[in-house]
Amino acid sequence: MKALIQRVSQAQVKVNNQIVGNISDGILAFIGVEKNDCQENAERLLQKIVNYRIFTDAQGKMNLSLLDIQAELLLVSQFTLVANTQKGLRPSFSSAGNPELSENLYNYLITQAKKLGIKVQTGIFAADMQVSLSNEGPVTFNLQS
Repeated sequence: MKALIQRVSQAQVKVNNQIVGNISDGILAFIGVEKNDCQENAERLLQKIVNYRIFTDAQGKMNLSLLDIQAELLLVSQFTLVANTQKGLRPSFSSAGNPELSENLYNYLITQAKKLGIKVQTGIFAADMQVSLSNEGPVTFNLQS
């Protein structure tokens, strides 16, 4: 599994011009599932997301995690994260998980995040979504489990 995480001061997801997910200070995480992923991958990725130290401490250093500051989390499925872009000018999605696996692991990730007591918002799996955000820093990291 892969995640592209961004530290945001606000982020929202719309589907059909309706807001379906909205957070203030926190992390926007785009999630991609590969065909060999399992629940263990989702758990490891979630631990990285919520414990990754990308928020600044009193000295201005990135030393605090989402859990440390009790920030919000917006999870958005994005299969294009697992594209192979090494050859040619068209991405290959041969490593992407099938829709059933991907949706199951995305939903599992959401459930596990909520069990941690995190305020979680989401997009809608496989929907045509419009995502807007204010990236703070900018701070963006590519994580993999």
